[in-house]
Amino acid sequence: MTPPVLGGTRRAVGADDRAACFQVRKDVFVGEQNVPEEIEYDEHDATAVHVLAVAADGSALGTGRLLHGPDAAGRTGGDLTVGSLGRLAVTREARGLGVGAALVRAVEDEARALGLTGVDLHAQTLALGFYERLGYVAYGPEFPDAGMPHRAMRRTF
Repeated sequence: MTPPVLGGTRRAVGADDRAACFQVRKDVFVGEQNVPEEIEYDEHDATAVHVLAVAADGSALGTGRLLHGPDAAGRTGGDLTVGSLGRLAVTREARGLGVGAALVRAVEDEARALGLTGVDLHAQTLALGFYERLGYVAYGPEFPDAGMPHRAMRRTF
């Protein structure tokens, strides 16, 4: 099978885009990583900025979300000038094609558009190198999230 070609990233708008984001998350986190579905979706989904990566044919390749303002405060040490990147997921067939990096940059663009000065995230420990290559710096101790080890990371603009 020919790997998909990244057609681009965009802010998710409308019900169809949001459904595509949620389906990618379900496939990756619930289906592959065995995250319980009841903790995958939360109250922040309603107010978060969601981004979507699509193939040239329009099919969804990945997603991520940006929490901002009070919704992000619990993940940023209370710093309202910093957003929180989360729920970054890339479909199995699109991994290794630059989709994850494109999604991180799309979230950062949305953060800048909101006037934020940086982005925090909680990275699965196995993904630390990926985020470090994109300019993120780990801080604080390792902690469990959904049964997997994570570290907090931040990139300041």
